[in-house]
Amino acid sequence: MLKKKEYALVGETAFTAETESGLRVTVVPKPGFRKSMAFLAVNYGGADREFTLSGERFSTPSGTAHFVEHRLFEVEGQANALTTLSERGANANAFTSPDMTAYHFECTDSFFENLRLLLQFVSTPYFTGEGVDRERAIIAQEIRMMEDDPEDAVYYALLRCLYAAPALRESVAGTEESIAAITAQTLRSAHRAFYTPRNMALVVVGDQDPKRVLETAEELMPETFAPMPVRVPEKPEGPLPLKMSDQRAMDVGAPLFLAGAKTKSGLLGRESVKFELTATLALSTLLGSASPLYRELYDAGAINETFGYDFENTAGYSQLSFGGETQKPEYVCMRVLEEAADLAARGIDPAFFARRKKTALGAALRAAGSFENICCNVAAGGFSGYDYFNTVEVLNTVTAEDVRAFLAEYMTVDRCAISIITKKGQST
Repeated sequence: MLKKKEYALVGETAFTAETESGLRVTVVPKPGFRKSMAFLAVNYGGADREFTLSGERFSTPSGTAHFVEHRLFEVEGQANALTTLSERGANANAFTSPDMTAYHFECTDSFFENLRLLLQFVSTPYFTGEGVDRERAIIAQEIRMMEDDPEDAVYYALLRCLYAAPALRESVAGTEESIAAITAQTLRSAHRAFYTPRNMALVVVGDQDPKRVLETAEELMPETFAPMPVRVPEKPEGPLPLKMSDQRAMDVGAPLFLAGAKTKSGLLGRESVKFELTATLALSTLLGSASPLYRELYDAGAINETFGYDFENTAGYSQLSFGGETQKPEYVCMRVLEEAADLAARGIDPAFFARRKKTALGAALRAAGSFENICCNVAAGGFSGYDYFNTVEVLNTVTAEDVRAFLAEYMTVDRCAISIITKKGQST
């Protein structure tokens, strides 16, 4: 039965239900909008390599979840599903993150025809040896392109500095060596384990009838209560980086760096959301374009418009990062950590914090207006035990003391590692 819930703070309404087979369905109506979006997510990502199913343990090669995503668009006896959706005027795609795989489309016409195809091809795999071999070559090329991309290279080098666990250090695409070990049977085993309705979520945003969406999902999803996979957790990570720095030379227009630190892990639900919002506010307060430090470094020519920061909270682990193009990566990194220590010692200026929080609230409200953001966050929230539409409410509870404490604990010299890409023939 569909349940209706209204969220006054963000001006949204959501209808939720669960099919007989356990698929979570959420519909967010957008009356009067021509565009609609459907998002079918699986609680399975690149970091999920070790798991048990009905007591039997499985170990899959790096890149398996991503490989499944690539191959699922192939439909037995029919045109590729991506081609069919495009021919109908739908903009369709998919992605694999460390903890989720998602298939989605947006369209203005033929919504339910497209939704039926989405539900069919994701739940009915067609894996053949020939198709796997053909896809392996495509993915290998994708991996080589990532290795040649400086932004990818500096990012994954930082992860290898921070983490010991292979699943947290490597790209979800895997390596050329790991995908060579993936077979059609590997993909079938992974699909059978994770692509069960109870481990999936469907989110629809648009001017669509919630009852009809639910009925379509009931009709098309398999009527199965297959056993749920149980992830084998990685060994606990210590708070300090595995190594403090990595440096390599590439063909780049200007040197670049990315520094970062591991933060709290294992959080779920509202606690996880508040920690992520606190982290983002802390980084904005310290490094945002309105901060005194940003202006100091920019005016001195130490950073440019590429400088930025990020916070990631996936697969049970989280880390902060900051960086960009610079001729002085170690200097910029040390100035950031020095300023973080100063802010942690003296506290956050109340007026400045109020402005940063107001900006964050505006950003959260704007994000709630994006169909893709709604879909992705509603699905991820369902898997992690929180309601995305309560984000603004949680943000209102973050205090300046929370931000100060975050800076004091995580933005320190001993916790921070740095990855540097220099121009070939030039050192820092």
